[in-house]
Amino acid sequence: MKNLIAKYTTIASIALCALITPLLANASTQQSATPKPPAQAMMIGLFHFANPKADVVKIDKQIDVMEESSQAYLDAFAMRVAETYKPTRVLLEYNPENDATMQQRYQDYLAGNYELPVNETYQIGFRLAKAAGGVPIASYDERNVPWQAGPLFAKMKSDYPELDARMQQLIKDITAEMSENQRTMSLEELLLQHNDPEFDRGNRATYLMTNAVGVDDQFEGAIAAASWWQRNFHMYAKIQKYATPGERLFVVGGQGHTAILKQFLATDNDLVGVDVRPFLKTTQ
Repeated sequence: MKNLIAKYTTIASIALCALITPLLANASTQQSATPKPPAQAMMIGLFHFANPKADVVKIDKQIDVMEESSQAYLDAFAMRVAETYKPTRVLLEYNPENDATMQQRYQDYLAGNYELPVNETYQIGFRLAKAAGGVPIASYDERNVPWQAGPLFAKMKSDYPELDARMQQLIKDITAEMSENQRTMSLEELLLQHNDPEFDRGNRATYLMTNAVGVDDQFEGAIAAASWWQRNFHMYAKIQKYATPGERLFVVGGQGHTAILKQFLATDNDLVGVDVRPFLKTTQ
């Protein structure tokens, strides 16, 4: 009888172990599979550091970002972002066709064999990616969707002379104001201005100003605006491609793009936006 009881006790113990072991394994798996936080993105809107004069508003002379105080500011800004935000990838506005060249330049820079040119892609993008521990860089630019502004400007000149004059005056006023700002403001002040929500709103407003041109004809104004938004939708799609859970993206772009991209980001349920402005300030 005692042998029979011992036999059943042994069988029960084995069965209990067989039951508990999978439960413990499942609990361990659940702990290790804790969901990653949602992807985050921090965007910085910029003027062109190298000033190619390719935009409608053309500044003859601007701040020298290679000057010692500006370089010190950029180093400190990169460290603030790297230490606090801890980006995992830096997305840059360069032609995707040049990716192999840009990747090689980045690796050379990490190795100390490449001096950063004036362009903001290098001065902020490469610098910050290195400060963050040599995280990957990638292009999110889109060059296959041109801004269809030619028909708009032609239509304004022929059929909307008052609006055309108003637009030309606006461009002249913005050029004068931005030239004065470049002459008198520090790099910190300029970057804070280019990332101010009201500055972004003013940028977007210019497209609505001409949106009704050709409304009773070929919709030249709306088509021009839509083409610019389409390019930015394409660019945002590339940002979304990298926005997997746990990623902390840092996005470098011209303010004309970020004025729109930041609106997309604020509306996106799957990507959390992080304000760059506190990091641009030298005094917190």
